[in-house]
Amino acid sequence: MNVTLAVKQYISKMIENSGPGMKVLLMDKETTSIVSVVYTQSEILQKEVYLFERIDSQSRDSMKHLKAICFLRPTKENVEHLIQELRRPKYSVYFIYFSNVISKSEIKALAEADEQEVVAEVQEFYGDFIAVNPHLFSLNLQGVARGRSWEPSMLSRCTQGLTSVLLALKKCPMIRYQLSSDMSKRLAESVKQIITKEYELFDFRKTEVPPLLLILDRSDDAITPLLNQWTYQAMVHELLGLNNNRIDLSRVPGISKDLREVVLSAENDEFYANNLYLNFGEIGTNIKNLMEDFQKKRPKGQQKLESITDMKAFVDNYPQFKKMSGTVSKHVTVVGELSRLVSERQLMEVSEVEQELACQNDHSNAQQSVRRLLQNPRLSELDAVRLVMLYALRYERHSSSILPSLMDELSRRGVSERHRRMVQSVVEYGGKRVRGSDLITPTDAVAITKQFFKGLKGVENVYTQHQPLLHDTLDQLIKGRLRDGQFPYLGASSLRDRPQDILVFVIGGATYEEALTVYNLNRTTPGVRIVLGGSSIHNTKSFLEEVMLTTGHSTGGDRAHGSGRHGNRR
Repeated sequence: MNVTLAVKQYISKMIENSGPGMKVLLMDKETTSIVSVVYTQSEILQKEVYLFERIDSQSRDSMKHLKAICFLRPTKENVEHLIQELRRPKYSVYFIYFSNVISKSEIKALAEADEQEVVAEVQEFYGDFIAVNPHLFSLNLQGVARGRSWEPSMLSRCTQGLTSVLLALKKCPMIRYQLSSDMSKRLAESVKQIITKEYELFDFRKTEVPPLLLILDRSDDAITPLLNQWTYQAMVHELLGLNNNRIDLSRVPGISKDLREVVLSAENDEFYANNLYLNFGEIGTNIKNLMEDFQKKRPKGQQKLESITDMKAFVDNYPQFKKMSGTVSKHVTVVGELSRLVSERQLMEVSEVEQELACQNDHSNAQQSVRRLLQNPRLSELDAVRLVMLYALRYERHSSSILPSLMDELSRRGVSERHRRMVQSVVEYGGKRVRGSDLITPTDAVAITKQFFKGLKGVENVYTQHQPLLHDTLDQLIKGRLRDGQFPYLGASSLRDRPQDILVFVIGGATYEEALTVYNLNRTTPGVRIVLGGSSIHNTKSFLEEVMLTTGHSTGGDRAHGSGRHGNRR
C-alpha cells in the first residue's frame, strides 16, 4: 500500500519497455506533476531520458534520433494532440501510456492516424494521481462542489483518480461512505460503476479480508484545516505553501538566487524524510546537528590536500559533500523562514488559543482569549479571521455567543470585507446543520474524565493537543465499531472482520495533520495499512478558497480540473 512506489514502478516500466537509446518524455500538464513528484530530473536523465516536452507545446523540433515515451491523461484534448503528432511524427518511434482507462474508439482513432507505423505500443498505466507521501495522494483539484452537489467535471475526475489508485495498488474494495453527505454517496456509486464495468481490470487475487474504501466529506470537519501546524511538512505547507513538493521562497528577505524555489521530497532528501513528522522544536535541534555534521565533513582549507591520495579522496567525496551542502543550506533557509514567520505573526500565542478553541469546552475562557488576541496589533488578518471562524464553529449555538461583537472587532481592525464574509461561509460550509458526526466533543461524564486524566498526565504539547475527526473515525473503523447508520456500506454485503487495507478519500481535500494521523496509525496498528487521499491537500488559505467556491461566494477563483475516461492494461 505505497502510492509513491506504485507510480515510480509505472514510470520505470515505461522507460524500460522502450529499450536502450536516447529518449524524450512527452507529457501533459497533469502528468508532468505526477512524474515530478516521484522522480527528480537527474534520476530520469540516468535512464537515458534527455528531453522533457509537453504534448501541447507548439515549438518542438523534429528529432528522429529520439524515441518518444508519451505519458498522458486520456482526455479528448490529449488524444487530439496525439493524432496530430502521429500524422507528422517528430520522433522515430512512440511508446504511448495513458494514466487511466481509454475507450476503444479513441484507440481506433490513434491507429488510423498512425499511417507511418511509428507506434510501438499503447498501454494503460494507472498513475492518475499525485503521490505526495507513500501513504498520501492528491488529485490537485480546487472547488469540487457547488453547494452540497458535485461540480460535474470534478465527479468524473475524482472517480478516475480513485479507480486509478485502486488499480495501481491492485485493490478491489468494499465501499463505505458518509451518509450525511450526498456527494460521498454519489462518488461511491460512481466508483462502483467503474469497478463493475471494468470487472476484468479489478479481477485481483482475493484476500481473506477484502480491502475497504471509505469516502468522507471535508465539511464534516472544518476545524482541522483552520489550525496552525507544528510538524515540519504541515508547517511548511501552512506558512510557505507546498505545491507538488515545491516551495516558492522568492519573497523571503535577502534570499539567494539558487534558493528562490526549493524542492522538499522525502524520496531524495534524507533530512526531510527523517523530520517530516517531527515538531518544530525537534527540527531546530536536528538542523543544528546537521550543521555540525556538515562542518566536520567539510574539507578544511587546503592543508589536507598534500598527496595524490588526499586529492583523490576529496574529489571522490565532493559530489556527496556538494549534495550535503545543498541540503544544509535549503533546510537552514526553510526553517529560518518558518522561525521568522512564527515570531513575526506571534503564532505561538495564536496557536495556543486555536488549540483551546478546538479541544476545550470553556466558553468564558475562550471568548476572553479571542478578544485579547484581537486587540493585538501584530496579529495578521488571516490569523484574526481564523480565530473568529474557530470560535464561530465551536460555539455556534452557545446561548452567550459573542460572535456579533467579534465581527465588529474585525471591522475595527480594518479586516477586509472578503475575509469577514468568509466567517459566515465557513459556518455555512461546516456548521452544525451540515455535519453528520459529532465534531465538537460533548462534555458528558466520560469526556470530562478523559480530560481530567489528560490533565493529570499533562498534555505532551500545548500546541498539538488537537486530533482530527479522522483519527476517531479510523480508530472506530479499525475496532469494528464504526456505525453502519452513519457510514453505510454500498450494496448488500458488509465486512465481518477487522479491516486490514483501508483507503480513505476526503472530498473537498485532506490535510497534512490528517496524513500524520494516518502515519501514526500505520506505525502503531500491526496488520492495518491505511492510505489517505483527497481532492487536494489543504492549508488554511486553500481551504478557505475551497469554502468560498463551494458556498458560491468566491471572487472568481479558478476551479482546477481534468477530464477523460483498451490497448493493453497494467
